[in-house]
Amino acid sequence: MKVANLIAATLAIGLSSAAIGQVIGKAEDQIRWRQSAYQTMAWNMGRIKANVEGTYNKDQVVQAANVIQAIATSGMGALYQPDTSSGKGWRETNVKPEFFKPESKDEIGKLAGAYIKEAKEMAAVAASGDAAAVKAQFGTLGKACDSCHDKFRKELK
Repeated sequence: MKVANLIAATLAIGLSSAAIGQVIGKAEDQIRWRQSAYQTMAWNMGRIKANVEGTYNKDQVVQAANVIQAIATSGMGALYQPDTSSGKGWRETNVKPEFFKPESKDEIGKLAGAYIKEAKEMAAVAASGDAAAVKAQFGTLGKACDSCHDKFRKELK
């Protein structure tokens, strides 16, 4: 089984500790860790965007794309335990309660798998140094992010 499929499957069925192994950290730790990971990915998306909209620096884009890929494939689905559906990490979590419903597992798995695929592709395209291809893949990766955000992220006040 490919690593991306394994990660997507783990996320899809892995909202229980029995499916993913040992749960590490308290609920607020898990929320804080996932918030930190998403902030790091957002910062690196910003780095890529600055390069495709300004002066292109292949090394910066490769670094940013590799960070995004590493976080996307890290197995952070384990940080979405049922007791993390509400609460505070660095701030109040903005995951919608629907994310934690059993009927959402298949959709989450598909969304996670698509994001992982596009993050890996972003790293591969970045390594090519083709600025136009990076810009196109950056748009595709952004759409993969948005597909989950649109469905499962609430806006905080």
